Order: sequence, then C-alpha cells, then structure tokens
Amino acid sequence: MQTEHHFRMIKMQILRRLHYGMQLAEDYFKHPFHFPQIHYELRGIKAGVAYLQKNAISFNRTLMLENPDEFIQQVSLHELAHLIVYQHFGHVQPHGKEWRFVMKEIFHLPADTCHQFDLSSVQGKTFTYRCACQTHQLTLRRHNKIQRESAVYFCRKCKTQLNFVSD
Repeated sequence: MQTEHHFRMIKMQILRRLHYGMQLAEDYFKHPFHFPQIHYELRGIKAGVAYLQKNAISFNRTLMLENPDEFIQQVSLHELAHLIVYQHFGHVQPHGKEWRFVMKEIFHLPADTCHQFDLSSVQGKTFTYRCACQTHQLTLRRHNKIQRESAVYFCRKCKTQLNFVSD
C-alpha cells in the first residue's frame, strides 16, 4: 500500500514537471505543443522512451520508484524534449543539436543521453563476454542470438568481437 501511494505521489510530481517543461517550451517557441500521453509500463533497462508519432512517453516504473528525484528532475524532461523537438523541428537526430538545445537553453538541464541508475532490479540474467579491452555483460537475448550463430557483437571501444567466457 505504501508503494502505491508513493507511486501516485511521484506520478503527480512528474506531471507537474512535464507541464512546467511544456510551458517553458511554449514561451520560448511562441506556440502551443500537444501534451503527451504518459504511461508507466516500460520494462528493461531504459528509464523512459518518447514515442514521437504517438506523442507519448513511457516510464520504467521500477526505476522511477528507485530513483524518484532523478526521474522528476531529469528523466521526465529528457523524454519531453524529444517530443518538443519532433513537434517543432520534425525528424532529427535523437540526441542531436536540437535536442541538446532544448535541454540546455530551454529546460536549463544537462544534456545527458544515458542514465546512471543501478539496474540490478530490472536486469535479467547476464552472460560474461570479453573483447580485447574489457569484459561485457550481455543479456539473455543477445547471448542466445550469439549461440544460435545469428549474431556477432563487437566492442564499441576496441572494435574486436565479443567472445563468451564460460564459467
């Protein structure tokens, strides 16, 4: 019961924050924007996702409950910035100069593209892989694709193939 009350309180704060962000964008661009539909069913390791054509945002409820302040302050407006950019500029790079402009100049927030939340509660079983420079933890889905020989993954840093490390 306490968790449900906590969830409702965070949702209210996020909605207030989104309305605030909308007002900032409308004042800056001098035209109205369509307020998005908000959902809390996102699963996995993403904190939030903006669905441009649907004008909707989905938040990860588990990560939101674990990191309420960051969701209210940063994640909510991060996702809203994607929708503002789409409604104003059309299709552009997801974290491109237009999105960074909205984050920094209109919302006065850092233009962080990734969150740094602890993912232990939302991440399923992982498998250890190595490249030439480091160890990687791959999801069950990626591990299975490699095992079926339908996928090969490479390290973004050293560009070498990832190889499974058996126990």
